[in-house]
Amino acid sequence: MSALRSSLSRARDFLDRIALVDAHNDLPYVIRAESAAKGDVDAYRLDRVHQETDTDIPRLRKGKVAGQFWAAFVPTSVSHPATFTLEQIALVKRMNARHADVFLPALKASDVARARRTGRIASFICVESGVGLENSLEVLALWHELGVRYLTLCHNETLDWVDSSTDAPRHGGLTEFGKAVIRECNRLGILVDLAHTSHEAQLTALDVATAPVAITHANAFSLVDHPRNVRDAVLARIRATGGIVCATFVPTFLNQAVRDWVKPLCDPYGKPLGGSTTDAIQRHEAMAGPCPRASVEDVCDHIDYMTARLGIDHIGIGSDFYGGRNPEGLEDVSTFPALIAALMDRGWGEPALKKLVSGNLLRVLRAVEKAAAPR
Repeated sequence: MSALRSSLSRARDFLDRIALVDAHNDLPYVIRAESAAKGDVDAYRLDRVHQETDTDIPRLRKGKVAGQFWAAFVPTSVSHPATFTLEQIALVKRMNARHADVFLPALKASDVARARRTGRIASFICVESGVGLENSLEVLALWHELGVRYLTLCHNETLDWVDSSTDAPRHGGLTEFGKAVIRECNRLGILVDLAHTSHEAQLTALDVATAPVAITHANAFSLVDHPRNVRDAVLARIRATGGIVCATFVPTFLNQAVRDWVKPLCDPYGKPLGGSTTDAIQRHEAMAGPCPRASVEDVCDHIDYMTARLGIDHIGIGSDFYGGRNPEGLEDVSTFPALIAALMDRGWGEPALKKLVSGNLLRVLRAVEKAAAPR
């Protein structure tokens, strides 16, 4: 226990000095889906601890988060995805306005340092799923004007122009319109996020992109065979093109035993079956025993594996906290120091940790900003 306390103390001291920027958190959708708040930021009370979920202001402070990308997540099946996207962007803006003493609206990499100088958290907006484009490139410029700084091309379903990793492919990766989306993001200065896209879509996007790309919340396919995870061939291309892969905390992406336990409740692409109700899960538990737990050590395993293939300049953290089940030791946003402590115990020194927690992601953001067309 004394060694653990020593590691945690060193990790907290490190994060007091070095900014940690998390590449993906779904709090805006959690606020929208919460039965009492229903998207009302005031009613949700971010200033109090929400034990029923994983993200709030007290625990962001305890976790020493310096910058956060908030996902304006859009379910593929909603009736009016363009409107839904705008509502999610507006929700993040209301978070920033309601808690202006905590969040600094961030538009560029340098805003992380500016936020720290004022004791605030840099608050970035990203859109998760291009379904809200409704097949119009013109919308991207509007999203950029509203502050969107990265776009996750799709979610769990294949769209008209991009194949998802967790759905039947229809396009061999990307259509011509999908390639145009990549080019327009590059022109505007929107980071292209290939999380959720198919292996073929990732390779095609890497061929098309003229600025570095990201995979903001995924792990290594070689360690866990979930289709959302990144194959070695893509890791090699990310390294060669200057991009970044951000390790995530989703248990089914982290631990093969968890993945294998969940497989009978999922379709061949890894999505939960429509009949995966609480009763179905309980019946599965009765036959297979309780679901195994992923842990902070699993996250470290994926970080170590991907760093060995990417190089230290291309790895980051994208928790994907979304109010669901999280790994042991990483239950909520207050626990980021535990991850840093575990890596320190594995021999990670401060220069490498600086790149992991924000240096690499900020470098990629600066490169995307620089590659954008003059405005």
